[in-house]
Amino acid sequence: MIAAQTALETRMLLRNGEQLLLTVVIPTLLLVLFSTVDVVDTGPGEAVDFLTPGVLALAVMSTAFTGQAIATGFERRYGVLKRLASSPLPRWGLMTAKTASVLVTEVLQVILLTVVAYALGWSPHGDPLSVLLLLVLGTAAFSGLGLLMAGTLKAEATLAAANLVFLLLLVGGGVIVPLDKFPQGAQDVLGLLPVSALSDGLRDVLQHGAGTPWGDLGILAVWAVAGLAAAAAFFRWE
Repeated sequence: MIAAQTALETRMLLRNGEQLLLTVVIPTLLLVLFSTVDVVDTGPGEAVDFLTPGVLALAVMSTAFTGQAIATGFERRYGVLKRLASSPLPRWGLMTAKTASVLVTEVLQVILLTVVAYALGWSPHGDPLSVLLLLVLGTAAFSGLGLLMAGTLKAEATLAAANLVFLLLLVGGGVIVPLDKFPQGAQDVLGLLPVSALSDGLRDVLQHGAGTPWGDLGILAVWAVAGLAAAAAFFRWE
C-alpha cells in the first residue's frame, strides 16, 4: 500500500506544472544563469563550483519544504487527507509515502542538476557519504517544517508563506549570494538556518574537499528533530 501511494504521490507531483516549475525548472535555470553570467561575486574559482552545492540545497528545500507544504495544505483543505486517513492505509503509512515521494523526486533533481553542472564545467570533490548524509538530514529537516506548516495553517496561508520563505532563503540562505557578503551579525543568524547549513556543508565537501561537516550536520539534525516532532504533535488532518 505504501509503495502504491508513493507511486501515486510521485506521479501527481511530476504532473503538476507549478510544482515542476518550482522543483526542477527554477533551480536548473538559476544554476545555468549565475554560472554563465557574472552577476554575483562568488569568490575565487569557477562560479559553478560555488553555485552547484547551493542549488542542490535549494532543490531539496523546494521539494521537501515548499512543494510538499503547498500540496499537503490543499489536500487537507479539500478533505483528501481526511479520506485517506480513513482508508486501510494508516496515517503513518501516508506520511511515509509522502516522504518517499519527496526522496524519489530529489533523486531525479540531483541527477539532472549534476548533469547540467558537469556540462558547465563543475569539478566536485569530497566524500559521497558525507553528501548523502547532508541531503538526507536536509530532507528530514525541510519535510518536518513543510508538514508543520501544511498541518497548522490554512491552504492559502501555506501557499503564501511557503513561497515567501522560499524567496527569502534563496537570497539569504547562502544559495546564490555568499553569506560573507552579509554583516557579521546577520551571518551568525543566517548560518543557523537549515538551507544555510545544507548549502555550506555541501560546499565544504564538494568544492573544498573537506571532511564530514559535523557542525552543519548537527544544525540539520536539530531542525529535523524539532520540525518532525512539532509536525507530529500539531498536524491537523482536517
